[in-house]
Amino acid sequence: MKQLNSRPIELLAPARTAEIAIEAIKHGADAVYMGASSYGARVAAANSLDDITKAVNHAHQFGCRVYCTVNTIVYDDELKDVEKLIKELYIRGVDALIVQDSGILRMDIPPIALHASTQCDTRDAAKAKFLESVGFSQIVLARELTLHEIRNISNSVCVPLEAFVHGALCVSYSGDCQASFMVNGRSANRGECAQMCRLPYKLVDERGCEIPVERGNHLLSLKDMNRSGRIAEMLEAGVSSFKIEGRLKDVTYVKNVVGAYRKIIDDVISGSNGMYCRSSFGMSRLSFNPNLAKSFNRGYTDYFLDDRYPAAEMASIASPKSIGEAIGKISANKADFKLKVSSMSEPLHNGDGLGYFDSAGNFQGFRLNRIDGNIISPATKISIPAGTLLYRNSDKQWNDMMAGDTAKRTIDIEFTLRDAGGPAIALDAKICENDLTVSSTVDVDYAEARTAQESSRLTALSKLGDTAYKLINLTDSLGNRFVPLSVLTSLRRQVIANLDRAIKLNHHYYYRRAENMDVASPVGDAATYHDNISNRLAEKFYSDHGVKRIEHSVETVKTVDCSKPRVVMTTRYCLRRELGCCKKSATSGKLPENLYLNNGRIVFKLVFNCKKCEMQVLTNPF
Repeated sequence: MKQLNSRPIELLAPARTAEIAIEAIKHGADAVYMGASSYGARVAAANSLDDITKAVNHAHQFGCRVYCTVNTIVYDDELKDVEKLIKELYIRGVDALIVQDSGILRMDIPPIALHASTQCDTRDAAKAKFLESVGFSQIVLARELTLHEIRNISNSVCVPLEAFVHGALCVSYSGDCQASFMVNGRSANRGECAQMCRLPYKLVDERGCEIPVERGNHLLSLKDMNRSGRIAEMLEAGVSSFKIEGRLKDVTYVKNVVGAYRKIIDDVISGSNGMYCRSSFGMSRLSFNPNLAKSFNRGYTDYFLDDRYPAAEMASIASPKSIGEAIGKISANKADFKLKVSSMSEPLHNGDGLGYFDSAGNFQGFRLNRIDGNIISPATKISIPAGTLLYRNSDKQWNDMMAGDTAKRTIDIEFTLRDAGGPAIALDAKICENDLTVSSTVDVDYAEARTAQESSRLTALSKLGDTAYKLINLTDSLGNRFVPLSVLTSLRRQVIANLDRAIKLNHHYYYRRAENMDVASPVGDAATYHDNISNRLAEKFYSDHGVKRIEHSVETVKTVDCSKPRVVMTTRYCLRRELGCCKKSATSGKLPENLYLNNGRIVFKLVFNCKKCEMQVLTNPF
C-alpha cells in the first residue's frame, strides 16, 4: 500500500494501434500514448475513435491512463476540426492530450488535461514555469537536458515532469526542426518528417572538397537512447513519467522494452522506502526475460544526462539502420556461396536476419536460409570477404517467441466470505494494492454440512477465468454451513461485476489547470518562426501573454525567402566534438573552420556556437 506522500511514478509506453496499447498495458505500462485520427506528429500512427475507446477501456481496468497526441501545429481552417476531435476524445474517456499548438488553449473544448509535448521544446525552468502557469498538467522535457538542468526545472514547478528514457533520438531540439519542410515541403511539426538526419552526407569544406570521415557518412544520425541504468538518478532529479519513444514501432519492440523498464522501475520503487509508488495497479507476469539488445537500435547512448557533451560517441555514423549484435567473423567463402563463421558468440537459427559492412562502408543485410555447425547458407547468393564482422539484427527464434502470448496482467484480490445476518451471506472483495472494497449479498437457506466446506468453497471462488483478477487469499467465516455451488458461483460473478464497476467509477481524471492570464511569455516582446505560431488562436494566446511582434511558422508563410541562409536545426550534438575536433581542444585544427554537409542534392552549412556548446544547421549557404 502506498504512503500518502509517495510520488506516483509512471512508465509511459508508445502504441501505434489499440492492440499494441493493450499489450503495453499487459506488459507493465502505467500509461500509453497513441495518435488520434488526425493531427498527431506521427501520421502513420493514427487511430480511430473506436480503437481509442478500446484502449481506454482496457487501460482503465488497471488504473492506467491513455494520452492522445494532438501535437501538430494547426492551421486556421482546421481549428473547428480540432475542437470537434478533442470533444470526441474527451467523451471517449481519454485521460489527457499531448499538444504543441498553443491555439488549443483558446479553443472551445472540455476541461481535459493538457500535457506539453516534447515539440514545445522545454529546455529551461522559465519555459516550464510558463507552461505550468497557462494550464498544462504535465510537461515533456527536451531530451537534451542534463540531470542538473532537470533538477532545476523540477525545483521550479509543481506539475509532473515527463522525460524520454528509451528509443530514437532527433538530432535537433524537438519542435525546432524545419529541415524537412525547407527541403522537401514535409513538416516535422505536421507529422511528416522526412528524416533528413538519417541521410548520408559528405563532409566538405567551403571549396566543396570532401573531408574523409573513417566512421561513415551518416553524420547527423544519432544512436538510440537507453537510460535503463539511470532511472534512480532521474527520479531523484524530479522525473515522474518515464517515456519510451516508438509510436511507429511494432508490438515485439513495445513488449520487450516495456517489460525491461517495468522491472527496473519496480526495483527502484521497492527500494525507495515509500518515497515512490506505482501510478497504476496490477501485476504483470512475463513469459520471457526482456533483453534490450534484441530490439531495434542503432547502438545506445544515455545522451546528455551527465554533461553538455559526453565523452562517449553518440552518433550512429556508420549506418542509420539497426545493426544488431556482433555474432562472429567470416573466415572463408565455401562452395555454393556458403560462408564459414569463426568465433560465433551466439547460436544462429534458420530465418535469422544477418548483416555486414561492405567495402564502401554500407550496411548490407541478408536472410539466413540454413546453418550447419559454423557453416551458414544465405537465402541469396552473396560473397563476403574473409575477416568481415557479421551481425544479427533479427533473431528468428526470439521473434517467434515474442509473437505469442507473452504476458498476463492480473489484479491481486482478497475475498471475505461471511454471514450477513438471517439467511443471507456476503462476499467482500478487496484489491490488495489500493484497498478498494466491494460486496455482494445473497439469501441462502441455512443447512449444516456433514463434511468440511472450506476447501470446496475456496475452489469455487477461485475460478476467476478470463477476468483480470487473481485471488490470493480467502477469509472464510461460514464454518460448516453448507452453500450450494450455484450460489457461490453467482455470488462470485456478482462481486466481480461490482468490482469492475467500482474501478471504473473510481478512475481519477486530472482536468485542465486554470490559466494565469497575468504571466508573461518567456519569448519576450517578439516571437520568431521557431515558436511555431500557425493560427489566429495561437497568435491571440501569445498576444495575451505580452508578445507584441509575431513571426509566423515557415509552414504558413506563402513565400519563404530561400536566398538567405536559414537555421533549420539547432542541436547539442556537435559534429566537430563527435569527430574529436572540438574548437576548444588541441585537435581542432584537424578540421577546417567552415564545414558543410553535402549529399549531392542538399547542402547544409554548419555553425558552431561554442559558448552554448551547440551546433546549428543552415540551408542555402552559397
